[in-house]
Amino acid sequence: MFEIQNYPSFIAAIVIFQLIPGPGTLAILNATARDGVRAGLGAVAGTLIGDLAYMVAAVIGLAAVMQANPLLFEALQWFGAAYLCWMGVQLLRRRLVASPVPAARRKTGWIYLRQAMTVSLTNPKVILFFVAFFPLFLRRDASPLTLAAMMAHVTLISFAYQAALVVAGNAIAKRLARFPSARALATRLAGVALVGFGIKLALSERG
Repeated sequence: MFEIQNYPSFIAAIVIFQLIPGPGTLAILNATARDGVRAGLGAVAGTLIGDLAYMVAAVIGLAAVMQANPLLFEALQWFGAAYLCWMGVQLLRRRLVASPVPAARRKTGWIYLRQAMTVSLTNPKVILFFVAFFPLFLRRDASPLTLAAMMAHVTLISFAYQAALVVAGNAIAKRLARFPSARALATRLAGVALVGFGIKLALSERG
């Protein structure tokens, strides 16, 4: 679909990545817990803007590589599979420590937007992720529209998940703080899934 290879795996991988707690997720939960839904949605917008900027940069680079050097593109696909496995192993090894959110003076949604965008743009792992992730689901002869469709998928799924996180964010944050074992289990399961995806995509036939 949309000329995306392994389309069900592509969708599942995006969902799994969203479920992994990262700096953007923490910024959204922090904003929601402190100042409510409007602040949380501001943080969501900031995170999406930062991610979109890195996606555009990654896609421009990948489009150039696809046209100029097919062998390098194939190497990027293998790198992407290895990177997924590496991320999964890191999640399996991660030690989780609860971090309570301190009380603070109320801020506007615009302030949280700028803060979350800064968090996203100052995380170099984001662009590395997109450079590694997109080639896994592309053919070497894929059109620019395929890359645009992939970006749209990531943005829409990210927005849906993060907006839902805002709606239930305060309650979720408090519940997860009381049940660290639930966070640990979710993180370990995500790690196993990423390793499985990496192995599956590395072994799959590439058209």
